[in-house]
Amino acid sequence: MDILEEVIWANGSTTSPPPVAPNISVPHRCLLLLYKDIGTSRVRYWDLLLLIPNVLFFIFLLWKLPFARAKIRVTSSPIFITFYILVFVVALVGIARAVVSMTVSTSDAATVADKILWEITRFFLLAIELSVVILGLAFGHLESKSSIKRVLAITTVLSLAYSVTQGTLEILYPDAHLSAEDFNIYGHGGRQFWLVSSCFFFLVYSLVVVLPKTPLKERISLPSRRSFYVYAGILALLNLLQGLGSALLCADIIEGLCCVDATTFLYFSFFAPLIYVAFLRGFFGSEPKILFSYKCQVDETEEPDVHLPQPYAVARREGLEAAGAASTQF
Repeated sequence: MDILEEVIWANGSTTSPPPVAPNISVPHRCLLLLYKDIGTSRVRYWDLLLLIPNVLFFIFLLWKLPFARAKIRVTSSPIFITFYILVFVVALVGIARAVVSMTVSTSDAATVADKILWEITRFFLLAIELSVVILGLAFGHLESKSSIKRVLAITTVLSLAYSVTQGTLEILYPDAHLSAEDFNIYGHGGRQFWLVSSCFFFLVYSLVVVLPKTPLKERISLPSRRSFYVYAGILALLNLLQGLGSALLCADIIEGLCCVDATTFLYFSFFAPLIYVAFLRGFFGSEPKILFSYKCQVDETEEPDVHLPQPYAVARREGLEAAGAASTQF
């Protein structure tokens, strides 16, 4: 052994240096994707990958805006107006987050700003998630606009609590296993939080998918539209894969990062389009469809009744109404 490669320890013994312990932060192709710059541009591949789908979807929303405004004027549907605004905001926040990440430096302040934008984006996405589930399941027949506002207020509080918790863990207690060189990568609150939250949402959406196959379908109001369960199934699968990836990361298996990279890209790039296709496309389509029916309230003067959604059992007995009928179905 060359004498220059030997290590003189404090006790005077001479030995070869110990092998370096494996570390999950050793650059892996899936880790490099998250912070690698495109040439000398200081623009990361990851930010560009997330920016392109959001820009394309935002352009699509702008193209559809005249049709959407016309339909909103005709129907004045509070639920779909709210969802449309939220989807619009999510696309804008996604674009803003990517642009800011491309322009800021790698300083600590810039890293915190980038993580805050991630949390804002997650807040709006989760607010839409919870709104769809609660409006579809817990409130089979909403009786007024004020009821819808209360549901949205509940989902806002829950989403805010989740995002604040995740953001606090991410900023104050960053996961050292999700860092590279001098750059601390956004880690969604850390591996453990990521795993627990993914498993929780997987169980929730899996339960939603199987509800029509259980005896509960005769006792509670369930959505009759197939797209609602397709939506829930896609999110259940996404959270399952994300949970598996997080579990691998908790076991210090770096390949788990490839899994969560894929699920993160799909969620932050295509969740808003998924909401649009599943619930808004028919409403804002070229064919006129009235998805809500209104009638006068007894306790609220000139306040419309909004019926959401048609109970599953009723749908099976009476069948779905013909296209174009004045009904509201999730």
